[in-house]
Amino acid sequence: MPERHLFTSESVTEGHPDKIADQISDSVLDALIAQDRTSRVACETLVTTGLAIVAGEISSHGYVEIPSLVRKVIGEIGYDSAEFGFDCHTCAVVTTIDDQSPDIAMGVDRGGAGDQGLMFGFACRETPELMPLPIMLAHALTRRLSHVRRKKIVPYLRPDGKSQVTVEYEGSMPVRVDTVVVSSQHADGVSHKKIEKDIIENVVMPVIPKKYLKRNGATFHINPTGSFVKGGPMADTGLTGRKIIVDTYGGVGSHGGGAFSGKDPSKVDRSASYGARYVAKNLVASGLCERVEVQIAYAIGVSEPVSVMVDSLGSGKVSDRKLTDIVRKNFDLTPNGLIKHLRLRRPIYRSTAAYGHFGRNEASFTWERTDKARVLARSV
Repeated sequence: MPERHLFTSESVTEGHPDKIADQISDSVLDALIAQDRTSRVACETLVTTGLAIVAGEISSHGYVEIPSLVRKVIGEIGYDSAEFGFDCHTCAVVTTIDDQSPDIAMGVDRGGAGDQGLMFGFACRETPELMPLPIMLAHALTRRLSHVRRKKIVPYLRPDGKSQVTVEYEGSMPVRVDTVVVSSQHADGVSHKKIEKDIIENVVMPVIPKKYLKRNGATFHINPTGSFVKGGPMADTGLTGRKIIVDTYGGVGSHGGGAFSGKDPSKVDRSASYGARYVAKNLVASGLCERVEVQIAYAIGVSEPVSVMVDSLGSGKVSDRKLTDIVRKNFDLTPNGLIKHLRLRRPIYRSTAAYGHFGRNEASFTWERTDKARVLARSV
């Protein structure tokens, strides 16, 4: 009998302080790319009580009135009243922007990578999206939490929130949900009993498939501290790039350490991570393996990867060396090749900045396509 084990992943809502920062950074990027497709952007954001600070290196022919954009994003997320602990109308915005280093620009202008680094992509057959089940369920919970807040189905909820899902596996296959944790900021004066009942009925049960709740039941922890009135940037400083596991595969597989938000696609932290996911998803969709991790590494200013590695985790129909050769033959993994094929010089990035960069079927998420699967299957 396959060995049983538990695995846990988490997600956060768009009102979580770190995700506010990510969305601001990507909104600045989108605004500049919309005006100048060749914009070089490395935009970092910090949010805290009554304050947003935007810093970074930007070289672009476009112009953005950053304070107005920041307040617009904060308001759209839902922080439009001092009652919520952060108010788009009154928060201060500080900007400190420099040009991109000419030493970096020189290498990128030649088509090279904007930095050294290693990036990973992952795919598996646990879900229709070819993603690990725990992170997909965690994202579904936070999206639902945001939905019931915005639609006033649970009208006392506030923008900040988190989820966590623990899944039991038999070998590599998920068999049941063991534990669900949901925490949501809420108005003062609402009883914990009501919050627990409303979130289980309106958030958890519509999201978790019944087939994963049948055996032995599941444990639900709803606002386990009992109260979550003070939230958002007033309770926790938010920073761009601090949710890199939420953004990717929920802790499954490896991570090179680079964040995505606020970076234009010349930064391989972003473009090559999207490219690695594209490669991994097509390998699994082709039937050449059941699960796979792809690593790509670069040297700054050099266009070709210094290494490409495919690890099918024992599930490959051919050797990992053969899979690596197939990838090298069928994918252009240079930064310019990835940017062109995946059409990354478009203002699409704010939508990536909450609820994960992978496993989503939006048309703009070109790295989720499986258009190479048939070609890969025929290459064996």
